[in-house]
Amino acid sequence: MILLWTPRLLGLLMVAFLAVFALDVFDGDGPVIIPLLMHLLPAAIVGLAVAGGWRHPAVGAVAFAALAIGYAFMAGGRPDWVAVISGPLALTAVLFWVSAARAKS
Repeated sequence: MILLWTPRLLGLLMVAFLAVFALDVFDGDGPVIIPLLMHLLPAAIVGLAVAGGWRHPAVGAVAFAALAIGYAFMAGGRPDWVAVISGPLALTAVLFWVSAARAKS
């Protein structure tokens, strides 16, 4: 039961963590709708990965692994950010993979 819910909960926590970064659009003057939507895009992409993995854990494993690798390449010059963002994404991918493997047996 824990292996079933842990990757889903970790994925939702990652969505919330990434959504917090969208709050910095409120510190300036001017319109906020377009910048807010742009800052929420990473959280929405991770949310789609959680939704895909909810019923099909293998899909979640592949999606989260791709997100972790993709972010690691995009932020290659910042190992601290790679660890903070890609680390939990990779862990979630592994947990979805374990969940998928357990569901097959």
